[in-house]
Amino acid sequence: MSKVPVAVLGATGNIGQRFVSLLQDHPTFEIAALASSERKVGGSLKAFWRLDDVPLAPHVASMELQPLDLGVLRKHDVVAAFSGLPSEIAGDIEMDAARVGVRVFSNASAHRMDPDVPLLVPEVNPNHLRLVERQPAFREGGFVVTNPNCSITGLALPLKPLVDSLDLTDVHVATYQALSGAGYPGVPSLDITANVIPFIEGEEEKMRREAKKILGSLSDGILPSPIDVWANCARVAVRDGHLEAVDSPEGRNSRGRNRASPLLVPRRSAGSAAPDGPEPAGVRPRGSEPTAAAARPHGGRTCAGARDGRNHRPDPRRGTRRSLFRSIAQHDSRRRGRERAQRGVRTPERVP
Repeated sequence: MSKVPVAVLGATGNIGQRFVSLLQDHPTFEIAALASSERKVGGSLKAFWRLDDVPLAPHVASMELQPLDLGVLRKHDVVAAFSGLPSEIAGDIEMDAARVGVRVFSNASAHRMDPDVPLLVPEVNPNHLRLVERQPAFREGGFVVTNPNCSITGLALPLKPLVDSLDLTDVHVATYQALSGAGYPGVPSLDITANVIPFIEGEEEKMRREAKKILGSLSDGILPSPIDVWANCARVAVRDGHLEAVDSPEGRNSRGRNRASPLLVPRRSAGSAAPDGPEPAGVRPRGSEPTAAAARPHGGRTCAGARDGRNHRPDPRRGTRRSLFRSIAQHDSRRRGRERAQRGVRTPERVP
């Protein structure tokens, strides 16, 4: 069976190169065209390749970069396009491609919140794909599908079963996001070396807005989820991989924990043997009785790292009784106080 001809839009960018790395030896898709900005047209992809962890296949490395033009897609009989374009130029190019019958799968944010465009996480909202049938381009065989912001993608996966089970309405998350998320050339080295940048412009709003659409229900369009994701996003000096610390007020009470615990136990197939060793602390199968140790936790809290089913008193040095945001604020306050003292500036007395 012949492979499906596809194009990569924005092939020389970080996202475009990741698309190429996944498609170059794909069993179903064949890269028919690589499109890039005008100043790179005519060159070869190997001259711009930056993924040290992925070798570029010779037949792809020598491919000539094409302009971002509908004629290129028609010439190569492109059926689908994977877009890694910057959001500021992606909007018109992606929609024009869809109108000529190309199925566009986009990493850009330009169309994420369009009412007839799926914001897709396949494990969470596969039924949202039906939205493409509402797009005018669908009559020509084309459509646009987008993926979410990188930070909300990772959060949506565990949130989905918890939202369905616990009716969560508020989630607090602190993200520590790698340099790769800023694209190329990325964050200036003098800003990030031995440092954490405590704010990423637009990121917190994206997480809150996109969570409502991803976790929303499909009826006559998307009915937004009532959940509010309150985010604090920082950039850290790591090349790849984001870290998220997540908390929800509804999950702190005993009723919420008891309903959530079965969702956190890995599912075993019928007849499979139970793994050696005790169950994770604070987690018990549905319908079983709590152990004496689990019935007497410190204020209902299970300490991370507890072993043998016993609850251990949290280490006060870890600040487990204070929120992350309060800890950061107190740290900043002490730092500013030290700086004032060094400059000889008197610190105002605290008002009770």
